[in-house]
Amino acid sequence: MTARMGPRPGVSALLFLIAAVAALASTAGLAQNLGPDFGARGSDNAGSIELVDPKVLRVCADPNNMPFSNEKGDGFENKIAQLLGARLGKEVAYAFYPGATGFVRNTLNAHLCDVILGVPQGNDLVQPTNPYYHTTYAIVTRAGSDLADLKSLDDPRLKEKGRHIGLVSNTPPGNILAAKGLLGSVKPYPLMVDTRVESPSAAMIGDLERGDIDVAILWGPFAGYYAKRTPGKLLVAPIEDVKGARMSFRIAFGVRHSDQNWKRELNQFIQQNKAALDKILVDYGVPLLDEEGRALSSTP
Repeated sequence: MTARMGPRPGVSALLFLIAAVAALASTAGLAQNLGPDFGARGSDNAGSIELVDPKVLRVCADPNNMPFSNEKGDGFENKIAQLLGARLGKEVAYAFYPGATGFVRNTLNAHLCDVILGVPQGNDLVQPTNPYYHTTYAIVTRAGSDLADLKSLDDPRLKEKGRHIGLVSNTPPGNILAAKGLLGSVKPYPLMVDTRVESPSAAMIGDLERGDIDVAILWGPFAGYYAKRTPGKLLVAPIEDVKGARMSFRIAFGVRHSDQNWKRELNQFIQQNKAALDKILVDYGVPLLDEEGRALSSTP
């Protein structure tokens, strides 16, 4: 069962962390008469009613935001939904909605879905589960270029005249570039877009491959995905956290604040299926970090 939803034309999609969010699926019968605030009480509110569909895993996802999700089911969050549905013995259904302002309000809190499959820990719009992966922003370079071995934004070669650095505007690596005096070398790509028609990450990678920019700085799942699609042509180096500029984030599932039992069930799934989840992520090139923030050897 698949339902399509969308904001008014022109509403921009968010391409920062929550932009990668794949969320919510829908069976209309239970949810159609519920308002956006129904059941969305705090987790400390004993007696909150949980309205999680017992037969259908209702997942909302961006319809065109690879490598996370698309309508064809090609993204890694689509694969995670299939795994979760199989483990729970539930049919998987989607309600597609571009990742934009109001996404949680119009999907999870409107009871059109029961889980978001990718939210950063610390996002208080939802109640996160335990994290199931830890990733970071990354540097992407062309194999064979003079910057092919670039591993850090501290590298003095980035200050050479004529360098061009691709960066999605207003994302955390910009803080490091500003501190290094490198903003003058940045080619900016828009943060707020409609993912149905535009992909800043794909545009940046295209510019890198053509030589229009020397370095691309991307959210790790995007970086690893495009490197996987161009074997031997692109290299990925995870960016480490630095003082005053956090680059890495732990990613969890997101549920309503009232859904305590559902959260516990999802936490159990994460614990029991860690190896299978890691395999999906590695297959898509997601740069994985350990608990200390070090890159795992099995990832780019």
